[in-house]
Amino acid sequence: MIRIPHRAIVFVGDGRKALFLRNEGNERSPNLKIEAVFEEENPPAHSQGSDRPGRVSKGSHSGQRSAVAMTDWHELEEGRFARQVAAAAERLLRSEHATSLIVVAPPRTLAELRSVFHDDVRRRIVGELDKDLTKHPVSDIEKHLLDAG
Repeated sequence: MIRIPHRAIVFVGDGRKALFLRNEGNERSPNLKIEAVFEEENPPAHSQGSDRPGRVSKGSHSGQRSAVAMTDWHELEEGRFARQVAAAAERLLRSEHATSLIVVAPPRTLAELRSVFHDDVRRRIVGELDKDLTKHPVSDIEKHLLDAG
């Protein structure tokens, strides 16, 4: 069970959507209320690029050429979105004087967030859950948090 202190912020997100919820209940009986929602359009990488990857010559006289890796626009956008919501988490925690943060995200997003959260935000993290719950209703999110552990 992840303990959610009264007035704690619960972040639920993936690379496209993020919910900031506040616990208006207590640790044993959470009552999560939506504080903010961020949603980003991020189509698959193949629909974001326009051309085939280029080729690079290895030497002026050798005639050898090699392919350049295709840019993963989808992954770049997910990284940008993680930085955006990490900054929003910092603003929310500071403006609301919240002392606790619970982070719920799929493993890849969780790792990305860990690398971009400000030190002040990291110190306030009291729980993490590596699941994608962004498409779940708030009542299901509460249930998953209570059942975790």
